[in-house]
Amino acid sequence: MSILASWKCRLVMLALCAASVGAHAEDQLAKVKKAGELVVGTEMQFAPFDFLENGQQAGFNKDLFAEIGKEMGVKVRFIDLPWPSVLPGLEAGKFDMVGGPLTVTKARMERYTYTLPIADATDALLKRANDSSVKQSSDIAGKTVGAGKGSAQLDQLKSYVATLPKPPEIREYVDNNQAYADLAAGRIVAVANSMTNIAYVAKQRPETFAVVQPPFGAKVYFAYCLRKDADSKPLADAFNAALVKMHGDGRLAALQKKWFGVAMDAPTTMPTPNY
Repeated sequence: MSILASWKCRLVMLALCAASVGAHAEDQLAKVKKAGELVVGTEMQFAPFDFLENGQQAGFNKDLFAEIGKEMGVKVRFIDLPWPSVLPGLEAGKFDMVGGPLTVTKARMERYTYTLPIADATDALLKRANDSSVKQSSDIAGKTVGAGKGSAQLDQLKSYVATLPKPPEIREYVDNNQAYADLAAGRIVAVANSMTNIAYVAKQRPETFAVVQPPFGAKVYFAYCLRKDADSKPLADAFNAALVKMHGDGRLAALQKKWFGVAMDAPTTMPTPNY
């Protein structure tokens, strides 16, 4: 190889290395800032967090992310998907983070980067208001119950029913509204979901639904998640900084009261999951 050819080769390699370093230096937060937009994947059948009202998005997530967007200086755009498609979409890079929110579990913490918690996610049962056969959680033994397909609530329900003398049949639903419709129609006796979600449903339709007390699940929290890689950490840190600010000035508590009916415990440090 001639000296000139050798130098040309070295220059090409240096250019490639510089391009690689530049691309690596642009983490997810930098990309969001550059685009001026935070893209969030969610399922808009998960009231009170995300749902459709007259064809438009409504709920806690819309309000909270609007505040986060103001703090970060970006707009927020939501992508509505069936829940089983949301986490695969995140992993495929179709959006920046998931707005579900998700229950914080040990298994998921190994796979995803979580934000700080934003609400209580302890599991409980929703029943028909006039159903006297279900007075406590264990009364579902030998009956038919429902839960969200691919959800942490489904996992907790499976663990719980394994302790009963006669485990119930579990039906898995892609859409929580379908589960609630089957419950109202008497096709199942209860739906397992977070206390936050079912308390909201019971509040909206007290003549149809009631919450079974006490909750059957372990104490857990809701949070949002991002991909688990170095590029996503700066975005998670920026989100958490904005969330902590909302803790301090009362905005988070105000949104919780608006959508959940009460202000909820939401730690400003990540708790260790119970399962």
